[in-house]
Amino acid sequence: MSSFFIKKKGPPKVFKKNENSAGSKRKVRNTGNKLKKKRNSKHNEEISSDSETEGLSLHRKRRANFDEEFDETPQEKKLRLAKLYLDQLRDEEEKKAEEESFEMDLIAGRLQEEVLEQKGQLQRMVAKDLLPPDVSEIRLLRGHKLPVTCLAISPDDQHVFSASKDCSIIKWDVESGKRLHTIAGGRKGTEDRHVGHTAHVLCMSISSDGKYLATGDMNKLIMIWEAATCKHLYKFTGHRGPVSGLSFRRGTHDLYSASHDRSIKVWNVDENAYVETLFGHQDVITGLDSGSRERCVTAGGRDRTVRVWKIAEESQLVFHGHEGSIDCIQLINEEHMITGANDGSVSLWSVNKKKPLSMVKAAHGLHGDSGLEQPYWVAAVAALQNSDTVASGTNGSHNSKVQLWKCGQGFRHLEPLFSVPVIGFVNSLKFSSSGKFLVAGVGQEHRLGRWWRLKEAKNGLYIIPLKRRQEEVNGEKNGE
Repeated sequence: MSSFFIKKKGPPKVFKKNENSAGSKRKVRNTGNKLKKKRNSKHNEEISSDSETEGLSLHRKRRANFDEEFDETPQEKKLRLAKLYLDQLRDEEEKKAEEESFEMDLIAGRLQEEVLEQKGQLQRMVAKDLLPPDVSEIRLLRGHKLPVTCLAISPDDQHVFSASKDCSIIKWDVESGKRLHTIAGGRKGTEDRHVGHTAHVLCMSISSDGKYLATGDMNKLIMIWEAATCKHLYKFTGHRGPVSGLSFRRGTHDLYSASHDRSIKVWNVDENAYVETLFGHQDVITGLDSGSRERCVTAGGRDRTVRVWKIAEESQLVFHGHEGSIDCIQLINEEHMITGANDGSVSLWSVNKKKPLSMVKAAHGLHGDSGLEQPYWVAAVAALQNSDTVASGTNGSHNSKVQLWKCGQGFRHLEPLFSVPVIGFVNSLKFSSSGKFLVAGVGQEHRLGRWWRLKEAKNGLYIIPLKRRQEEVNGEKNGE
């Protein structure tokens, strides 16, 4: 046979496989997968051991809740939910009722106050809590060259307007004491070209909304200014004597003016119009004030009368009581007022009584030699609206002072609270609307004349803070 078909004898050949061959790669991959599986199995074993306990507890809780829910019948569930809903409604209604009752109480209290205010029976008890101010806390604002004659405080208590015998008007910032605006006075004979007063300014008033400022002078003129900018708006003429009193009716722009010509005039500032004139006083009118009613009150100087003018009824009520010239008047509320006279007395009045309810004679003491003593004149009075607190100021002397008084129940008597010493003539007094401070206009001379002069006095405004006991207690608590 051919050798082709015969198998040759010899040692068998061995084929060596490369390490990087495909088979080795498969082995490496398989071993890697085995390692990963081992590691994962370890971690899985650890997680499964913890999760089994947690899962069992959750399962038991769910099973218990399910059993409880399963135990509650549909009727019981409806009843339980209905009770919860009713409780929720009851709570909401009670809360709503409490809020409504609180609001109703507030509204009722406000309405009651307004009714009492209109009737003149509202009397806030403030005096018992007032404390005398420290002398270091009293500020003196200087800017006028001659004695300050009159004051007005803005309704928001942020600004004070003052006027003087130097014919100027100054607007002050209460907090900083800085002058914000000055309307300079002019010389006599420059009335035609000067915007402002050219004679002593005797009185001023600001409207209750703070829009208008009215000023009156010795030249029989009334000037209307825009209070915010001190821009001149109108000039009213008609009085035949110096304008000695001005007052805006509260809540309106109706203006009442009084004059040495013994007349009262009514003006409408919005329409720049004259309305009417009222007569009755037998001597020069020295003071005027008004409230929210269509009426005003006046002091008649040496005719020794106080008059209440009912504008709508065109009638007047006449009151007697002082022995000297009544130089100042101020309304406390719609039914009561306070006056001061050069006989040294301070009186409280009701519009329903012809005689004073209370009178304090020699309210600021006496001066002069023994046996010839004379009382200090009361040159200015002020009242904190709808309260039991009033103030009075005396004429120029070395022991001049502003005296604060408490009105007794029913305005039947006056009790002295404390006094604040000042040097000079107290020509004007005004309480702030909030009752937090009192402003005194002081000068070297009386506002209506030059009977004598006090050289050591300073022409300016005294800002007197009025502290209350409750504020002091709160301050101490905050300090602690």
